[in-house]
Amino acid sequence: MILFLDTSVLLAAAGSDQGASRFIFVQAEVCGWQLTSSGYCLQEAKRNLGKLPNSGDIEAWSTIIEPSLRVVADAVTLPRPLVFPRAKDRPVVISGLAAKADVLLTLDRVDFHSALGTQIYGMAIRTPAEFLIEQRRAGRI
Repeated sequence: MILFLDTSVLLAAAGSDQGASRFIFVQAEVCGWQLTSSGYCLQEAKRNLGKLPNSGDIEAWSTIIEPSLRVVADAVTLPRPLVFPRAKDRPVVISGLAAKADVLLTLDRVDFHSALGTQIYGMAIRTPAEFLIEQRRAGRI
């Protein structure tokens, strides 16, 4: 299963070893999840990494987060319409679709969930916690 992680999930995974975002990184290999993000998300996360409160965040980033990611090329156009008002977040959605992600993981409920709902063109949109709950209910973890 291909999971596309937006910036908020990358930062949450680096910032806390107790949350759902980090759990996804820890369990990815065992569960067969391919963790994917784009250069756009990666660079945005790196710019904001220093704003996280814990000093261990940079170590977690370099030892857990970055090595686990398959980074795909940024995509900015689709061969079909996309009505999405947040110009800043359009490359995230489009890159996730271009990467053929099964799920876009984001903590940004306002810009993604409210604007797009629970899926777009077959790609589910979930928070890490929602995704993990679904996986547990399906008996996959």
